[in-house]
Amino acid sequence: MTGIEVSLVSGDGLTSPLKLLEEVLRDGEPLPDEFVDRLRGAVEEGGLEVLAAQIEGRTVGVAVVVYRPSVSVAADFASVEELHVRPGERRLGIGRALLEAIEARIPARGISYVEVQTDDEAAEFYAALGYEEETDVRVLSKSLVIINEPKLAT
Repeated sequence: MTGIEVSLVSGDGLTSPLKLLEEVLRDGEPLPDEFVDRLRGAVEEGGLEVLAAQIEGRTVGVAVVVYRPSVSVAADFASVEELHVRPGERRLGIGRALLEAIEARIPARGISYVEVQTDDEAAEFYAALGYEEETDVRVLSKSLVIINEPKLAT
């Protein structure tokens, strides 16, 4: 599909992409302001990038890329943390356009490795674009309870 414009966003430009992520990932529940401020800071510092895909001025897709150092290879790598396209806009080339934009950006950072963690539903999409399953890596996770204790006055 033509007419897809992908751009790097920051500052106030994050509003529309974050709204899309809230709709897709949080059932419309807004992100806490403090978290949005942390995201904006990470974007400003360069450790995180947000790319938005638009068609006729409407945000139809978003990708969040994090850059991290890898001790084992003594270099940075890129991790696609989020890549979402509005359900009614899928299969139009938007996801592909977002990934191509990411892949075009990372060599300038000296990065030759990009990873994505995904569910089974999207695995075929990534495989069709050349991403391969890592057979020697297993991702494990654990949720921890965070207790926010009131700060004591000093």
